[in-house]
Amino acid sequence: MMLGLKNRRHSTDFWVLLSRTLALSGWILFIFAIVMSYYAAPEQDYGLLRFRNIEIRQFWLTPLTGYLYIVLWVSALCSYLCLVVDHYRTRREQDSKHFNIVLLLTITVAWVIYILVKLNLA
Repeated sequence: MMLGLKNRRHSTDFWVLLSRTLALSGWILFIFAIVMSYYAAPEQDYGLLRFRNIEIRQFWLTPLTGYLYIVLWVSALCSYLCLVVDHYRTRREQDSKHFNIVLLLTITVAWVIYILVKLNLA
């Protein structure tokens, strides 16, 4: 706390709760997207699998990839809305900068671009 300044915030209001809910839902959707991408992505080509003549899937699963896009974009939307709410809600210098939400937004958009490039090149 600054010298001579009182903290007049008594409890959390609707906007703080909305911001926390958006941040938490964005991260949960991101973790769900990680699990979903494990099943949608092509399988790894290990030497032992080739030696045993085990078939390896070399392509992305289209239905899961469509759902993965939706989950990633909703996660990015949640993080963006959280940043917008925090921008208008926080005014003090010691308020959180929410670098984790910026990181989540950056990673999800980069991940969508990566998947788009990989699917178009294949």
